[in-house]
Amino acid sequence: MSSIVIVGTGVAGITAAETLRAEGFSGAVTVIGDDPAHPYRRPALSKDLLLGTMPAEKARLRAADYWTERAIEFRTSVAVISIDVAGRSVRLDTGEELPYDALLLATGGRARGIEHSAGDAVLALRSMHDVAPLRAAIDRTNSILVIGAGLIGSEVAATARGLGAEVTMLEAAPAPLHRVLPPQVGELYEQIHREHGVALHTSVRLAELASDGAGGVRATADDGTVWSAGAALLAVGMVPNTLLAERAGLATADGIVVDERYATSAPGVYAAGDVANCPNLVLGGRHRTEHWNSAQTQGAAAARAMLAGLAGAEPETAREVPWCWSSQYGLNLQIAGWPQADDDTVVRGSIVGRDFTLLTRRDGRLVGAVTLGRPKDLRAARVLIGEHPTIDPALLADEGQDLTALSQRVPV
Repeated sequence: MSSIVIVGTGVAGITAAETLRAEGFSGAVTVIGDDPAHPYRRPALSKDLLLGTMPAEKARLRAADYWTERAIEFRTSVAVISIDVAGRSVRLDTGEELPYDALLLATGGRARGIEHSAGDAVLALRSMHDVAPLRAAIDRTNSILVIGAGLIGSEVAATARGLGAEVTMLEAAPAPLHRVLPPQVGELYEQIHREHGVALHTSVRLAELASDGAGGVRATADDGTVWSAGAALLAVGMVPNTLLAERAGLATADGIVVDERYATSAPGVYAAGDVANCPNLVLGGRHRTEHWNSAQTQGAAAARAMLAGLAGAEPETAREVPWCWSSQYGLNLQIAGWPQADDDTVVRGSIVGRDFTLLTRRDGRLVGAVTLGRPKDLRAARVLIGEHPTIDPALLADEGQDLTALSQRVPV
């Protein structure tokens, strides 16, 4: 009987395990992760869980007996320390060795750090066990210095303001969310943060992050400007967890390199989720996405690819257009595709009025979309990006043309 081992208990790993059973796989399925918590809704960390409106139990994705009912061996607080690619086995930190016929690496990533001398006053937010220390710091000091105005930093800033804390946010780019938003939308979010009392500073080059001598932190820019707070959150991106793959000799480059079927450079070994560096079947080149929805999609696709590989069949490939969302101050921002700051843009609705769909074009093709309060448009935009990328921009700009109807057109 075949055996499949999945390393990683995040959404990519558990979706793969569920898909294996849903597709009729009857062999052994073992999911292993060093996180002590059972799978939870990671997007809730910076919002409902930090705010305290969602208890940890409600954030759980599955009940404890869910895995037993599906004959999936689920092991938390256990780390895989090495892979024997030739012998098709993994060694655990418990000393055990598990054989596999197919192996999925869904090892995710860790919060990126920067050098500092402020000790425990500098925090990160990447997993469930990071929430309580961050909330305690906010409650204790009533102030937080957020380093980085990307999705996590911006959401924590909004949540901390909801808790009544003083918030200072420092960003190296010219606007918040610069990596994922066109300038017009970044400027809108700069205004929104300031309206809600966040002291937002952009184009900041940080020279030092140190203790203020009183239990808090002091940040100094290279121009000599100084900011202080009771604690600091580092929200400057994530680093993919590739060490296990590297030790096993797998190809890595900003993640674990996989093909269009999520297969790595080692036979029988696959990767999915935040750690996977995948071919971009829509735009060409390669990309690595760090979105919850993409991790789900990739976990399911990797599971089907493993099953096809075990059966000696050719696995299917899928052209995924990734998307994500961010909730800040009650506004629901959604992003699809691969928008960049220098793209040409088409706007439907009003950015100033905070009700819009912004579509981005590059080299004559539709590549991204950003919406505020228009989820139906985002669904249509994902189809257009994947299937009708050269659509006439005049049609996109015409609000009399329904985007859903346009997305259903047969290309000529």
